[in-house]
Amino acid sequence: MTDNQDQSHDGDFVQSLERGLSVIRAFDAEHPKLTLSEVAASTGLSRAAARRFLRTLVQLGYMRSDGSRFSLRPKILELGYAYLSSLTLPEVAMPHLEQLVEQVHESSSVSELDGDDVIYIARVPTKRIMTVTISVGTRFPAYATSMGRVLLAAQPDDWLEEYLTSVNLRYLTGHTITSSAELRQELSMVRSRGWALVDQELEEGLRSLAAPIRDGDGTVIAAVNVSTHAGRRSLENVLEDLLHPLLSTAEDIERDLASARTSSGARRSGT
Repeated sequence: MTDNQDQSHDGDFVQSLERGLSVIRAFDAEHPKLTLSEVAASTGLSRAAARRFLRTLVQLGYMRSDGSRFSLRPKILELGYAYLSSLTLPEVAMPHLEQLVEQVHESSSVSELDGDDVIYIARVPTKRIMTVTISVGTRFPAYATSMGRVLLAAQPDDWLEEYLTSVNLRYLTGHTITSSAELRQELSMVRSRGWALVDQELEEGLRSLAAPIRDGDGTVIAAVNVSTHAGRRSLENVLEDLLHPLLSTAEDIERDLASARTSSGARRSGT
């Protein structure tokens, strides 16, 4: 259930803006440099249309070209700055992630739910345990991740039922849950126990444990995880060694986030 699927295109929809954004989204960690033909193929645009969007982005300073290939420039970050600068959660979470990583010697991240995906908004890595490089902005399908399951389990029943009937549950590894009924059962367990454990469903060898982050009224707004390699820790070790520190970290983030928002509200009111 992505936003594009949820919203029909009305008379105010600007298709040229949609196409321009699709050109920007064609570039990622795996495709930092693309030719005109590659951009056209990735976006479904004609070469002429792709060329116009690319040249416009170059002239505006959001992209550079070496003559045959295009790549994003740092100015592109301005497009997301207004959103990121309004968030206090990543800033509040980072010191706690650093402390958790130092304590357990495993990577830790915070993510939010965005459509069918989780999107990383804060991360402190340790040893690299995935073939894909993870950074702020990285997306993964929610159904196959521990943070995603925590966030899915927190959604209203009607939203969750719609998600379960529309999501494409595809195999990512031999361990991935691809049955809606099985995923529904797993999410019910996550709801009842308050945390999620995923064993090698996103990538072979990757085990991940996640807990919810709630705001002041108890609404789950994000999730925090800790990830390890199956070769280093058994499932029993993951629960024995990582669950308590993870839950404590989530509580600490919630406490400091509440304090930060209380302070921010007091400043706005002039008290």
